[in-house]
This record gives sequence, structure tokens and C-alpha cells, in this order.
Amino acid sequence: MKNCVSINLKKDEIVIKLSDIAEQAEIVEDLTKKLNELKKLYKDEKTPIMVTGKILKNKEMDEIQNLIKNKIDVEIDFDMPKGLGLHNIKKAFEKEIALSETKFHRGSLRSGQKIEAEGSLVIIGDVNSGAEVMAADNIIILGALRGLAHAGAKGNKQAIIAAGLVDTVQIRIANVLKEIDRDEEPMHKQAYVSVVGEEIIIE
Repeated sequence: MKNCVSINLKKDEIVIKLSDIAEQAEIVEDLTKKLNELKKLYKDEKTPIMVTGKILKNKEMDEIQNLIKNKIDVEIDFDMPKGLGLHNIKKAFEKEIALSETKFHRGSLRSGQKIEAEGSLVIIGDVNSGAEVMAADNIIILGALRGLAHAGAKGNKQAIIAAGLVDTVQIRIANVLKEIDRDEEPMHKQAYVSVVGEEIIIE
């Protein structure tokens, strides 16, 4: 993809905008070509750079930051979520999650334990009451989900949660929350949880 990186000089910063639909390799290639042009703007002052547009994973941010810093010694910031959790979400996004980096955890999680993943998360065991699992993409639990699960934690409503048994009081995908009344709603075996419209559905 050509021109997947645009550079704009503002009064107090330089904004590098990345195309939402460009692949990381395309962004790196285009940015590399434009860095010489960018370097010319730094003859007299160290204007900070703001990178915006496409939502990046941490390692993609690191790659872009290192690429710029190898050419220009300048302060760089990213206008996008840098961590998991609703308090870090600046805008919701949708992306293809059929292929996702996956983190595996072998063993059950006890109360007070918490695991986060930048991609998808597979728990080979149970998530017990008082434990919490959070992932930017999908969450797969081969055992029982009795604790809290938050998939699509950076705003991705296409994410899903699957578990051998759902026996929890709360479940979340992106910014959509479902409170579960255990007295009124039965435990779901081989459950598949997704967002339909603005509502979480457990099948």
C-alpha cells in the first residue's frame, strides 16, 4: 500500500498518521522512505512527534519508535491505548481476529491471580472465583470460568470468550458488560460468548 503514512507539521508537534488498514510491514516500509523527508524538519529544534491512526500492539509501537529514533533523536508519543483495561481505551476499533497472537497458561487461576495478554489468551485449566483474565482479543478457557473475563479489552467487539463452563457473575467484551444472576440464569456448558448489537449473548 502506497502512502499509508502521512506526516503533518503542526505548531507544537509533528503528527505521523498511520492508515488503519495498512499492515505493519507496509507502514515500516513507507515510514522508512519518508524519514529522510522528516529529518529535514529537525535542523533547528526538537519538535515532538505524535503517532496516531491505526491502533498498534506494543511490539509494533516499539518497532516504529526505534525506526524513528535511529534517524532522529526526538520525543515520540502514541495517541492510542498503551495498556489493557477500559480506562486506557480512547476509541473502539474492529479488526480481523481469526489470526491472533496467542498466550497459553497451563494450570488453574486462584483467587487474586490476574493474567493479561496483548493478543488472545488460552487458559488450560479453570479461572476460579476472584481471579481475572483479560485479553486484547479472544479468551478461551478449557475449564470453568468462575472469575472475571474481559475479552477485546482495547475495544474490539469482534472478540469472543469460550469456556467449558460459565459460572460467573460478570463477563465483559470491549465496553459491553453483562451481569449474570446465578439464581435466574443457568450455568452454561461449552459456552460461546459474543457481542450481538450492543448486547452480550451466551450460547
